[in-house]
Amino acid sequence: MSALYFYLFFLIYPYLAMWWKSFPKAGYERWQALIPGYNYAIASKIGGQPWWWAFLMIIPGIHLIMWMVFNVSFIRKHGFFSVGDTLQGIFFPFIIMGKIANDDELVPQFTTDWEKKEDLERRKYSDHLVLFLALPIIGHVVAYVLGSLQKRKKGKKTIIKEWGDSILFALIAASIIRTYVFEPFQIPTGSMEKTLLVGDFLFVNKLAYGPKVPVTPLSFPLVHNTIPWVNVKSYTSLEKLNYTRLPGWASVDNYDVVVFNYPSGDTAVYDPRMPNGLMGHDYHGIVNTEARRLYEQSIDRNTLPNRNRLLQKRRKELALKFKGKALDSVMRIEAQKLDRNIDRKINQIYADFIENHEDWKDKAREEIAVNKQTYSNNEGKMIHHYGVIARPVDKRENYIKRCIGIAGDSIEIRDARVFVNGEPAPIFPHQNLQYVVKNLRLPSPRVAKSKYDMELNRDYYQGRNIMNLTAQQKELLKKNYPDASFELVNPKRKSVEKMSNRELADNLSYYPKSFDHHNTVANFEKFWIPEKGATIKLNEHNVTWYKRVITAYEGHSFSEQDGEYFIDGEPAQSYTFEMDYYWMMGDNRYNSADSRVWGFVPEDHIVGRASMVWFSKHPVDGVRWNRIFTLIE
Repeated sequence: MSALYFYLFFLIYPYLAMWWKSFPKAGYERWQALIPGYNYAIASKIGGQPWWWAFLMIIPGIHLIMWMVFNVSFIRKHGFFSVGDTLQGIFFPFIIMGKIANDDELVPQFTTDWEKKEDLERRKYSDHLVLFLALPIIGHVVAYVLGSLQKRKKGKKTIIKEWGDSILFALIAASIIRTYVFEPFQIPTGSMEKTLLVGDFLFVNKLAYGPKVPVTPLSFPLVHNTIPWVNVKSYTSLEKLNYTRLPGWASVDNYDVVVFNYPSGDTAVYDPRMPNGLMGHDYHGIVNTEARRLYEQSIDRNTLPNRNRLLQKRRKELALKFKGKALDSVMRIEAQKLDRNIDRKINQIYADFIENHEDWKDKAREEIAVNKQTYSNNEGKMIHHYGVIARPVDKRENYIKRCIGIAGDSIEIRDARVFVNGEPAPIFPHQNLQYVVKNLRLPSPRVAKSKYDMELNRDYYQGRNIMNLTAQQKELLKKNYPDASFELVNPKRKSVEKMSNRELADNLSYYPKSFDHHNTVANFEKFWIPEKGATIKLNEHNVTWYKRVITAYEGHSFSEQDGEYFIDGEPAQSYTFEMDYYWMMGDNRYNSADSRVWGFVPEDHIVGRASMVWFSKHPVDGVRWNRIFTLIE
């Protein structure tokens, strides 16, 4: 439902509540009840609240709360305090408002006598109700704990009333600040190490790029998309707004560290093991992986040659004719022939998967959404979950990466080096690359940490020579270990014409997730980032790159038939982009799920700029005092 309907309701509500009849009993004129906006200021004063609270009615997400506050204050001023009265005031105040307007004996003169037992009793349960609706259970704990620390004075409000009011309006203020000014954010993964570390707590500056007006403003306060502990969504789509961004003092620039709503989070898998129930980084990637698993599971294993068994059989046959080195030489040739035959067979099998890929994706979606299960490669078993959910833009997970490219830029990645518009991007001080290291053995994890600021896991000391190193760490190690060699882990791009069908299936791991584009973690073909107002001529190559932009982010239908393209059912030879887009990458380049996996980030997903680490705690070693109140580069 559009927010316009809510604001129209707020405009006509004073007439439905017959405030033109109620206001004169409080000493105001009838006409004051008929002026939109001004009438809420008068109603607030009648209810004993500041008149300027009426301005809060403008703010999406706060407006409905303030409307409830005005109603409850108004009817209480006329003596309505029971739980039933309070529930009516919050959710359906028309009956009580009608009584107030038409009963001349109901005047706004009631004031609670906090020394009078009857007055306290009549409002006790309704005050508890208001506090519970503002902050369930926790609000009562806070009220009683803090209330017990203060000495009660004669004539003072009860603990629940005093702290209930404080908590309610603290939540309103905090919601406004969190939505429109800045928001705390915790680093959950190592994709930005060592620029940002797991356990860093940040302030996200929303004024930098201009705060977004919430798309779903009716939400439980101070949580993102899931209410903790009960694991249910924290928002309702009863009211929905179009994308609107208030003015900011800057725009997203190259190499800013940016917080944004996860673009691939339009659909998510609910998994009870994970924080907030969110499973995996990329639902669309999960579908591709599950489609491939289901296909491979369907293959009759008897149709695949058993290499070892066939080689053993062939060796016995040839042993009658050849012996010694001659037999070994012949067997090497036989093994090569067999491998070619196996590759040919596997290639035929995967040709079927590529041809019927969309059908297998449909089966994968059914497996995930209907059967509520998917296979976990990490755990080596089937995971049973809660199915699939769809999330609006502002309720998708918050991610943090570095903005490598802005709208209109051309990007290419060669040997893990990013080129923006043909120029090499800076190598940031804490940017990690991955190397195979030889002739180097650090004595212990303690030395690695204290001397080189490296955290090496036990795999390194069990023979794996993979290191993630910043440029500074690499230079220091080269200085201290002159015989050491550092070879960049560098999966090269291949021409798709030279790739086997099995290799083509692997292309689905990286954007644009097409069999016809081979990109890797360290090498990406040159591409252009969409810019608002720019028009492109559609062709087979760029449609693969921009189809998700056109459909998922800009809301159009797209189809192809006999080499022609159709947008919203109409033939289309070109397309004009409606938003700016960005390319985001983690500083921990080999351990980051970023735009290389899920593509472009639309402007309506941008939350704000990461500005400062205000607290940091290592999962094991405790508080990192040297990182507290440090600015983010």
